[in-house]
Amino acid sequence: MPSQEELSNKRIKLQEEYINDNRNITEEKASTKKENRQDNNVTPEILTNPIYTPGFLRQQIGKLMRVEFLIGTNNMVDRIGFLEDVGASYIILRSFEGDSLIYADIYAIKFITISATYTGMPSFQNFNPYSNYNMNNNMNNNMSNRF
Repeated sequence: MPSQEELSNKRIKLQEEYINDNRNITEEKASTKKENRQDNNVTPEILTNPIYTPGFLRQQIGKLMRVEFLIGTNNMVDRIGFLEDVGASYIILRSFEGDSLIYADIYAIKFITISATYTGMPSFQNFNPYSNYNMNNNMNNNMSNRF
């Protein structure tokens, strides 16, 4: 039978091992939390990978598009505008008719037609509907002076 001193030494050793094990576990948890915090700063894959709708649409920012939404079970509504921003569950369109923003639910979208010929959002602050007319006249005058 072990002596009282041997038992107390064994108890002390076990307590020290237990304390060291707990320290290691606590340190591992702390490092895991730091790693998780670093992962939170990374952009979610659905916003970067084009196999997901938000990731694909982020590549189309600035383009003119027609977005069709399903409202209810059989009502289709469309909006036309320039794609301004895309989130995980929403898109923002700048209205084609004016300088208003349209915030739309990405899950209601059924079809998107993206213009292949018209890209780049115009600035509506200095919008002049006759600017193209004047530019065309100037181009015609310049061209006629060359020949």
